[in-house]
Formats: sequence, C-alpha cells, structure tokens
Amino acid sequence: MILGVSYDLLRWEERNLIDEARKEGHKIVPVFTKDMAFVTGEDLGLLGAEAILQRNTSHSRALSSSLIFEAHGLRVYNDSMTLIRCENKLHTTSLLSKSGIPVPKTAIAFSREKALEIAEKLGYPVVIKPVEGSWGRMVARAQDEDSLRSLMEYQEFTTVPFKTVYYIQEFVEKPNRDIRIFVIGDEAPVGIYRVNEKSWKTNTALGATALPLKIDEELRELALKVREVIGGFFLGIDVFEDRERGYLVGEVNGVPEYKNTARVNQFNVSGFLLRKLGEVLRK
Repeated sequence: MILGVSYDLLRWEERNLIDEARKEGHKIVPVFTKDMAFVTGEDLGLLGAEAILQRNTSHSRALSSSLIFEAHGLRVYNDSMTLIRCENKLHTTSLLSKSGIPVPKTAIAFSREKALEIAEKLGYPVVIKPVEGSWGRMVARAQDEDSLRSLMEYQEFTTVPFKTVYYIQEFVEKPNRDIRIFVIGDEAPVGIYRVNEKSWKTNTALGATALPLKIDEELRELALKVREVIGGFFLGIDVFEDRERGYLVGEVNGVPEYKNTARVNQFNVSGFLLRKLGEVLRK
C-alpha cells in the first residue's frame, strides 16, 4: 500500500512506523505538516497515498491536517471526529458515561463558586484538569478548598482553551499505577502498567516506569467498548483500578505514543498496526 504519515515531530514511533512499513514493502509518503500548505482547488501532492496515519503531537495540527486530508477524499487514521472526541476530556467523559462505561465521578462547572460547591460534594481531595491537554500538564490535586481556589485562579490566567470551564474529578484511590491499553483496529493486543512510586501521577512523561501488562478478558472487553463509543483505529486508553469499583476509564488518546509499550512487551506495535490497517484498506 501507499501510506502517508503525517507528523510534526519525528519521534521514535514515527521513525519505527516508516522503517516497518518499508520492510513490509509499502511505499511511505512522509508529510511534515510544518512544511505543508493547503490551497483550495489544488492537489495536495501526496503521490497516490491510499490512507494517512495521523501522528502529529500538536492537537491543532493533527485535527486541522486531518480535516484537510478528509476534504480531499483521503482516509485518515485516526479521523478528525475521533480526535475531537479524544482531545476534549469533557466530550470523552460524557460519551463514555452516557454509554454505561465506568468513569471516575466527574463534575463540570462554569464559575469558581459552583466549582467549589461541587468539589465539596465530591469530597476532597479532588483533581482539576484542563479540558484539553496531554502528558499530565496542569493536572493537579487539590487537598482542600484553598488549594482548589489557587489552582482555578492559575488556570484562568493561562492561555489554555476552555480556561473558565472547570473539569473536576474525584481522586481515585488506586494503586501506585494505572493502565494504558491499546486498541488497534478491532483488537486490544497490548498494554502496560505505568508505575510511579514517588507521585500519584503515572504519566511516563513525568517519570513513571512502564511494566508489561497481562490483559484479562474484562479489560479487553472494556477497551473494545470504549472503541465502539469513541471510534477510531488506534487508541491509547488510560484505565484506573479502583479497589471497590474495579476498572474506570480515565482518558482516551487519539495519537498515542508507544515506544515504552513496544520495549517492555517486546511487541512490534508498528508492525501490528500496519497489518491491521492493511486489512481495513482491503475491505
């Protein structure tokens, strides 16, 4: 197949995807979005690409370039609607909750006063997150009303989107880890535990350690249900283990990183992804 890879930063994942695709005999069309310009009525010059793998780290570039590719009739993985559902935590949580998928208890408020009121009902500590963002940036735990006030004020004076929308979540009493499980096509083949002995945050970008995960049937079914709700072809799903309620879905990533997952599981994520994509394109 002729496959476009859209990216704004050539990380391990993108290099590995390109290498694996070439090993399997596919033609790769690299699309560095910072060098891309779109003019209405003109061809994009993607040399006959049958599909585009969306790998931009910037959500705005990922979404915008996907919309452009789709407008030209190209199939994009993940497509623009999946990216919208994943990036906006309010959208993600609402869709999952409506579909009966277990999520942490979450509240949305549009003023400081209502946010403080709802946090009191949830019970401290609570977690406040930006509605859009990744890698654990600006995710903070508020131990009491005073600290929540300070965190909301900080959010208001940033440049993040939705800065006056307060996304407040219960603090889940989980082990010192969470789960990242990947859905590729119609399968959930691999995942990791993200363990942090020093902090409640379990993002590997913030120092957590990746360990292999043995996927049980309950977790596999949960991941595939998330995919039914969110859509998409390649998802990274974050799952908390609550001592009483079991698995709770925290977030869904539409352009997931997987270097550590491939490494600790000795699993060829890029190769698996390319094979599943080939199946989809042949249908």
